[in-house]
This record gives sequence, structure tokens and C-alpha cells, in this order.
Amino acid sequence: MQFFTERWSFFERQVALSQTGNFSFYAGDKPVVGISGDHARKLFFESKTMSLSDGYAALLGGSPRVNRENNPMNSQGVDREEGFTSYFNQRIAAVVKGPVLARTLPQLIDDIRGGLDRLAAKQDRITNPFDSVYRIVYQLTMRIAACDEIASNQALLDKTLKLFETIGDTATPLSIMYNWMPVPAKFRRLYAGVQLYTIIKSVADARRKEERSEDDALQFLIDHGDDIFKITTVVVGALFAGQVNSGVNASWILLYLANNKAWCQRVRDELDTVADRHCPDKSLPIRDRLAYVPYEDWESEFPIIDLCLKDCIRLQVSSACFRKNISGRDIPLNKAGTEVIPPNAYVAYHAREIHQDPTVYKNPLEWDPARYLPDRAEDKKKEYAWLGWGVARHPCIGIKFAKLEITIIVAFFLAYFEELQVVNENGKPRGLPAVNKNGHQVRKPDEQVFLKYRPRQD
Repeated sequence: MQFFTERWSFFERQVALSQTGNFSFYAGDKPVVGISGDHARKLFFESKTMSLSDGYAALLGGSPRVNRENNPMNSQGVDREEGFTSYFNQRIAAVVKGPVLARTLPQLIDDIRGGLDRLAAKQDRITNPFDSVYRIVYQLTMRIAACDEIASNQALLDKTLKLFETIGDTATPLSIMYNWMPVPAKFRRLYAGVQLYTIIKSVADARRKEERSEDDALQFLIDHGDDIFKITTVVVGALFAGQVNSGVNASWILLYLANNKAWCQRVRDELDTVADRHCPDKSLPIRDRLAYVPYEDWESEFPIIDLCLKDCIRLQVSSACFRKNISGRDIPLNKAGTEVIPPNAYVAYHAREIHQDPTVYKNPLEWDPARYLPDRAEDKKKEYAWLGWGVARHPCIGIKFAKLEITIIVAFFLAYFEELQVVNENGKPRGLPAVNKNGHQVRKPDEQVFLKYRPRQD
């Protein structure tokens, strides 16, 4: 149970008790091998015989699970890993590729500015970014990974976001350890899943009935012959792959910038430089001038924001990664073969082991974007010392979209607002909230935190 209730603390204790840093335990009826160290980390991320999807489906919970009965590639005689993962990656890669993002960029900017206009109109000038900014990210994700009908409808956005969060909240220790047990969380997950399915199906049915075609991900999936079950699986899978990580990191980076005036000013200087290059007309407010930046330059002209995001991700990605040995044989953990990962055993590696390693990162608990500058290059001290966008065999397939949306959100937030301050619900200054080191995945803070801001007058 400690694996679920205090994950990093559990790992720390077990590693300290092990002569090699590796250990084993049971999560319910599932045998798990916990690993640590440079060699084990390299093996974990490079091995072709350990399945990512099988590992996460069993030990993370909440995310969509596909088996042989509902595998959209099963009829082609491929297994779960090769089947569903290949199918999912192909579909997501198609909807987040550069030309699609470039074509959708004006609408994405409109969505972001709509959310920021609502913040600017607030009288108290205080917001919880893990609500307001998180919701903007959800709208962008729905716009790219699903359909315009939901992304453009505030009521449907709110409803589907609640359903998505309900599915995510069902990953309770009991439901993961004993997946056969009819715990209440499973019924909530089933209900939320059916509701999401119904909403997406109604949108697709309306298009068919009206003989209407749109330019979005849903239409792409329909045109490729995917049925509604497959489409819903892709949409929910895309939300789990991107929404939580991007939504939380987009919120945290604004808190870090509000708490560090020097780096906040460096980002503002970067925005001015880019705006001057693409729209020299300084009679326009910078939020209008940034709208002239083309897609390619959003990818390449914001290195300061990229540094800020990189250390934000390092601090937030402090959860366990999972695999399953699907090789049918022992996988040695050392040359002597005295420690092995047995067939069908699960494997867990905790990202915090390297992300918080003081021999790699100076003052590892501090947000310090300068640690990635060439004169320090702390992330280059060890192989796979930074795991943020995935490494080796499993890089993040949605990295272009994730970096794009967070970069644009940060840029426009600072273009809209100034005098940012981290405050409590009463508008009184407070420090940054603690990151939950025992969280199961990237998550919102356990305590309420707010941003105070003032609309810029330029």
C-alpha cells in the first residue's frame, strides 16, 4: 500500500535498504521490480522487451486501457503493444504535425486570448492558474485532438473537462491493485466514459446527418474509417497524454516567473525582441504584435521561455515510470545475472532519482533555468539525466504541440499582464506551494495558490 500512498518515500527507503539499489515487491497481485542507478535507468528506457503501455495500464490506472477484444489493430494479427500503440501513435502524429499546427495557429491564439480577456475583465484581478490556465490548455487540447464543436462551446468544454477529471480520479490504490474488484471508482469511471462517448458520438452523428465536413481531428479519424469507440479512445488517450502535463506545467511556469522577477524580465525582453522583429509598429499593444509571429518562429525564437519550461518540467516530473517484461524470459539487471526482471513482471523507475540528484543538479529543489546554459549544462552530466519529453525509445509524440501551446500561453499572459505576484485566496503574498513528492503523476498542488496581476496599459 505504501507504493500508492507515499511513492517516492517508499522508493527512497527500499533503495537505501538494497545493496544494489534494486528491489522487488507486490502491488496487489502484480510483481514489481523497482530499479535505480545509471545502468538500470539506461536499460529501462532502451530495452525493446519491456512494454510501456502494459506497464502504465496496470500500475498507473485511470488512463484508457485497450485489450485484445477492443484493440483496433487486432484483426491484423498484431499484439497489444504493437497494435494499439502503433495505431494511437499514428493517429496522434497525424493530428499534431507541423502543417496542422500552423494551419490551426490563429484559432489557438484566439482561444488563448479569449481566456485571457476573461481574466482581464475580472474585478479582483486574482486567479488560480490551475483552474483558469489549465482550462485554456484543455480547450487547446480539445481543439487539436478532438473537435471544434466542443472546443468552441463553453458548456461542453466544462462538462467534458469534469468527465475527463472523473476518469483520472478513479486511479485509486484498490482499483489498481485488485482490478477485478467492483470498487465505486470503477463505476464512476464507466459512467464518465459513457458520457464522453455519447458527446463525441453526437457530434459525429450530426456531421453525418448534415453531410458536413470540418477541418479537425475528429474529421480526420472519421475520414479514415475509425468507429466512434476508436475515436473516443484516441481522444481520451490524447487528453491523458497531454492535458495533465501541459495544463499543470503551463500553470507552474507562471508561478515560477511571478516569483522570480529577474527571469520574468528576461522573458519580457525576449517578447519585445520577437515582437519588434515581426511587427515593428509600437503603436500597437504587444499582445497584438505577437499575433504576427508565424508558427515556425514560435518553435525557434523563444529560447528563454524554453529554458524556463525545462526546469519547470524537471521539478514537476517527479513520479514513477513503468514497464512490463513481455520478453518471456529473464532480463538481467547486471552482467553477472544475479538480479533479473522475471517474465511478466512489472518494472518501476522513479524520475525523482535523477531529477533531484544533487550530484547532477545543483540545489535540485530550486527552479533555476540557468542550469541548462552551456557554461553549466547540468542535464548533460549523465545519460538520460533529463526525462521531460521522453527519452530513448519513447519520446513524446506530442512535443511540438505541447511546447507550442505553453510557449504561446506564457508569451500572451505576460503580454496581457504585469506585476505578477503569488498570493493566497485573499490576495496576500505567499510563497510557492510545495510539489508533492509522493504524487503518482504530474499533478496540481495540494494547496490553493493564486496569481495576482494587473492588465498592461500599452
